[in-house]
Amino acid sequence: MTSLSFERYCDEIVSQTELLTAQVRGADMTAPVASCPGWNLGHLLRHVGGDHRWAEEVVRTRAAGPIADDLVNDPTAYAHEDAASLIPWLVEGAARLSSTLRAAGAEALAWNPSADRSAPVVFWARRMTYETAVHRADAALTAGSDFALDGDLAVDAVQEWLEFSTFPEAFEPRPDLPDLLGPDRTLHFGATDAGEWLVDLTGERPRWRPGADGATAVARGPVTELLLYFYKRPTSAVETKGDTALLDLWRTRSGFWLEAPQD
Repeated sequence: MTSLSFERYCDEIVSQTELLTAQVRGADMTAPVASCPGWNLGHLLRHVGGDHRWAEEVVRTRAAGPIADDLVNDPTAYAHEDAASLIPWLVEGAARLSSTLRAAGAEALAWNPSADRSAPVVFWARRMTYETAVHRADAALTAGSDFALDGDLAVDAVQEWLEFSTFPEAFEPRPDLPDLLGPDRTLHFGATDAGEWLVDLTGERPRWRPGADGATAVARGPVTELLLYFYKRPTSAVETKGDTALLDLWRTRSGFWLEAPQD
């Protein structure tokens, strides 16, 4: 369940893209993006624009299954592109996605890569809002500029991540990773400026709720920094205590969708 309106997401896709382009104007498009190894700034912008166009096609066609996402998968094929053409291309794609979402309406059904597989397209409005915002953080880091995110957006983005952490892909046994679920395994995430969440890993599947009961491990910091911590972006403002290995395992497992070809 989302905490913001569909219209807000449609607005934010455009707004976050405009903020992203403002952060990179005048920057070297060949500058490496440390938080996205192997990419330069031009690759990052190509990836975000590719994501927007991919999601727009899914929504516009009411896709019943996955569609080709080559532009998202291989932004390095477009290395060293001139910012004078890349930035307008990025802005145009965000505007097109926002318009297509509004035309479809929040409850129109289309495929998505979540556990629901086919669900209301508000999923895409929310996902592309935070896809853009987190990569804006990558661009800010690369360009040496500040990154800030409205508190209500940061809270909703944290809760989107918590929702992903309950999908089967995030907790079912994997041969390459330790088991996530088990007795005495609870996580407390405290946003010093927003709220607190408890993730319970002791049952048959993860569950989360607002709260701050005793936990096996704790991560605490400003809500925007917690969001960056979830995404394994650089942050020095999150303090962790207790079973930090469990925190790291949970972040890895909860980010299963970042390993998928589309991201």
